[in-house]
Amino acid sequence: MRPTSSAAEKLDQVQLRRDARPVDLVHLAKQCLGDEHLEYEILRLFDTTISAYHQRVGQAGSLDDLTLALHSMRSAATGVGAWTIVDLVTAAEADMRDGRPLQPEQLADLAMAVEEVRTFIADLLSNEPN
Repeated sequence: MRPTSSAAEKLDQVQLRRDARPVDLVHLAKQCLGDEHLEYEILRLFDTTISAYHQRVGQAGSLDDLTLALHSMRSAATGVGAWTIVDLVTAAEADMRDGRPLQPEQLADLAMAVEEVRTFIADLLSNEPN
């Protein structure tokens, strides 16, 4: 049975997100109102921020610390369109809300996504126009 029209559209949108680059540059351009210099500045800030938040996830000493670090990661990733990070953190937050502990695989997947985004940003910044 084929999903309803709105459900099918949601599935298509999710698939498009997953097929995209580590950072959705169209989303970022919209967030920056097309200001290319601002986009590069935001990417530099995001690179530093996502690294710091990811370290906080690994060093969290309490459930509250972990929750705050994950929430901060998701918010920052949403701003630039790092959808894989958003999806992974959203799933981790849902597991925690349901009383399930985070699995090592989840943390490894998140680490890989963060590294992929940071590598992508480094490549973009190395080609930044003057």
